[in-house]
Amino acid sequence: MISTYPFVSGKYLIGGNWFEAAKKTNVINPANINEIVGEVALCSASDVDHAITTAEKAYESWSRSDIEERASTMHLAAEEIKALVEENVTLLVRENGKVLVEAKKDLLRCVDIMHEAADELLEWWKPEVLPGNQKVQIRKRARGVTAVISPWNSPMILTFKRVIPAVLTGNTVVVKPATNCPLTIMSFLKVVASYFPAGVINVVTGSGSVIGEALCSDPRVKTIAFVGSTETGKEIMRAASGTVKKLYMELGGNDAAIILRDANLDEDSIKRLRFGVLRAAGQVCSAIKRIYVHESRYEEVVEKLKKEFQRIRIGNGIQPDVEMGPLNNKSQYDYVKGLIERAAGSGATIISVGVQIDPESWDQGYFILPTIITGADQNSEIVRAEQFGPVIPILPFSDLDEAVQLANDSEFGLRASVWTEDEELAIQLAEQLEAGAVFHNNHTVFQDLHLDFPGLKESGLSREVRHCGLEYFADSYGFAN
Repeated sequence: MISTYPFVSGKYLIGGNWFEAAKKTNVINPANINEIVGEVALCSASDVDHAITTAEKAYESWSRSDIEERASTMHLAAEEIKALVEENVTLLVRENGKVLVEAKKDLLRCVDIMHEAADELLEWWKPEVLPGNQKVQIRKRARGVTAVISPWNSPMILTFKRVIPAVLTGNTVVVKPATNCPLTIMSFLKVVASYFPAGVINVVTGSGSVIGEALCSDPRVKTIAFVGSTETGKEIMRAASGTVKKLYMELGGNDAAIILRDANLDEDSIKRLRFGVLRAAGQVCSAIKRIYVHESRYEEVVEKLKKEFQRIRIGNGIQPDVEMGPLNNKSQYDYVKGLIERAAGSGATIISVGVQIDPESWDQGYFILPTIITGADQNSEIVRAEQFGPVIPILPFSDLDEAVQLANDSEFGLRASVWTEDEELAIQLAEQLEAGAVFHNNHTVFQDLHLDFPGLKESGLSREVRHCGLEYFADSYGFAN
């Protein structure tokens, strides 16, 4: 179908109405910084207060709505969203920088989470009777107003994986998208919100410091779902502590891949390794950010990964033959460039390779070639920092104890991977690695949207997901007689 819902630019959504903000700023294309993709409203603290007030009012009736009706309505909304994917995929590429294939996959996964969470809701919501002499039931109920604060790196799926279960479990939401790329989220949430009562889904945009502070400190907000940096997560925890809110936080990562002496380094394995490093130009919390290789295979890994990086086609993601796009914004571009320059200044070897699709316009976007760094040590900035870009330090190790010690030597603990032909050994190492999930001969995401696992240490605050995230947005309580 041809959508009658063009994307909303420069406005914000409260109670089913779109409002003009007093101030706006431009959303630019990171592949061509001279191109303005749209505008984003810079909401004020009073706008946030209006959104929370509206959401709180809508909660009174929405939390008592019929479960089956919620699920069926979500299925209907999902089908209309599915029809909008093709016409919105280029918008996501233009504001985010992803390549077409990655952008389309993100949008389709939004549709999937709507259907799967709606299906999961009906069985999961049923009371559970516990064994024992006294009849005790575990029942669920909604919490109230939920704040969803989304990142710029994978804005669509990371927003929908929080908004959809929150709404299905009877909460109302106030969504704060990243200012760098809010337009596709606005386009999709405009449609989803139209299927539900006014005030169930509200969207405010603008400064993280203004909106985040207002959302996190307001006592009417009962749950905060945040994806972003660990430092921002700490600020949110401080702001939320006054009212002891429920926090669902996916924070930073510095994922280690450990390649053992017996690892299969055939063409497919190297491709999986490359994808683990360069997916979304490395702008993924759970991307590989450090590689530790047994010393007997070190030169082989460096050479094979270099050859794999050499063929990667980098450019504007709107072109179908491009395999890696730009970084999303100038701040991140400057940060990653600085990491590389400082690593070079400290004596490390920099190997930057790849195919520039359009060399003439290279400097008009936030492009960085895939970069391998050798000769860095464990305490160097490039190894300890979360690079969040297409750059990977590779370090040798001599024995397994050393490999585990090096991998665990980080304040982060999001994901890790072990590359070996010995699955039992991989399991033994996984038990020692301080990570929320460990992959064997791969470093990817969970394909089943029902599942997710929290990061350890400073990489997150939550528990494992088995029901599309519904668990995060409802309270369980006991009923006994």
